[in-house]
Amino acid sequence: MTESHPLWTTEALARAMGARLVGAPARTVSDISIDSRTLAPGEAYVALKGLAHDGHAFVAAALDKGAAFAVVSEDWATGAPAGRYLVVADPLKALEKAGMAARARTAARIVAVTGSVGKTSTKEALAHVLQREGRTHAPPKSFNNHIGVPLTLARMPAASQFGVFEIGMNHAGEITPLTRMVRPDVAVITTIEAVHLENLGSIEAIADAKAEIFAGVEHGGAAVLPRDSRFFDRLAGAARAAGIDTILSFGEHEEADVRLLRVSLSAQYSTVHASIVGQEVAYKLGSPGRHLAMNSLAVLAAAKLVGADLAIAALALSDMRAVAGRGERLLRRLPQGQFTLLDESYNANPVSVRAALAVLGAVKPAPGGRRIAVLGDMLELGADGARLHAGLAGPLADAHVDLVFCSGPLMENLWKALPVGRRGAYAATSAELEPEVIRTLRSGDIVMVKGSRGSRMAPLVETLKAKFPAEVIDDAQLGAA
Repeated sequence: MTESHPLWTTEALARAMGARLVGAPARTVSDISIDSRTLAPGEAYVALKGLAHDGHAFVAAALDKGAAFAVVSEDWATGAPAGRYLVVADPLKALEKAGMAARARTAARIVAVTGSVGKTSTKEALAHVLQREGRTHAPPKSFNNHIGVPLTLARMPAASQFGVFEIGMNHAGEITPLTRMVRPDVAVITTIEAVHLENLGSIEAIADAKAEIFAGVEHGGAAVLPRDSRFFDRLAGAARAAGIDTILSFGEHEEADVRLLRVSLSAQYSTVHASIVGQEVAYKLGSPGRHLAMNSLAVLAAAKLVGADLAIAALALSDMRAVAGRGERLLRRLPQGQFTLLDESYNANPVSVRAALAVLGAVKPAPGGRRIAVLGDMLELGADGARLHAGLAGPLADAHVDLVFCSGPLMENLWKALPVGRRGAYAATSAELEPEVIRTLRSGDIVMVKGSRGSRMAPLVETLKAKFPAEVIDDAQLGAA
């Protein structure tokens, strides 16, 4: 935001947060930051206390970098050095208040997305589509927890016409307060799968936890639900119990309101034919994968519900590209030749790994190349963890994967289930696996890296990117289905 169109005036933000001013804060705020390392001059710095660090330790650095002011706690402010402060009882609570005030001052149509799999890619696609219609606000990353959601809300310009939010959870009860802050006009549930079983105990409990999103839906709002899910009736019942009368379902089911009629998959994109509330539409997705084609139905359903032009929305999906950690495709240079890196390192569960393997299987390696999967542990699967890891042996074979590299104690179960000829290497950690992967690479290979965040597969991707320079991507070089 600019000085002429600030995100907040300091007076308005202080009023929203219930803060008192100390020193001489700037009159306006261009943005709100919780990270002094990335803060830009003119932004407000909110000092949050995390598990590893207390943001108050970086207040001086934020002010030195030109922060408009720092939002600090009363306890810390006592005896603090001279500075520009908004002083509050609790900075996180103050951020929540700012988020709720930002929601109250905008007339934007708001969509909130949750689900076991596909939240972020659906949020990204929906934001991409709505940007063609008007000023759209969405978080740059997942930002789907008790900090990310109020931060994203507080950053929403008053003049926004659309807002797209992602809401996640690890335990029951976590979505309710977040959806009540966001107050969506449309709530989207992508799918219900066996994710976070360790914390929730059953897939039924997962469905109920995701259904908490309905608690915040505005009067007259709507829900978009997966018709193919065996929990559709359970979710629809929860939506109606929350007072939601408008429900659009999506999927291949013959009764789906937004129905997938057919999809043609290639290595680079997907071509989708769908019936959207009785209107047949054909469109191209700029990223490959049947799972993305299915989620695009939810995107178009939500876009229709907030008043977007369906034809423009479908057209916009053709230039939607996968982002880092979620299917981004990179061509990297080897001393002799090149290889393709599929970065799926952001997170993993049995459903998303199978989807990523299906994409890998659709890409044809260049002459002399192989399909290679580099997999880290899938976490929070509870007692079924060992079985679910070993069960990936079948999808790997179906995708015609030539070599599999595994890291982590859970992935050892898959390693043992693999035929000897498909084994690349096993290591206890991703760092130990790195040299084995690098040593194996040859020209023409397609390398897919995936694992839960805790398995630290993203650093392995960064090592590959740092060691092997980027090549300009040529669609023909990347292969076809």
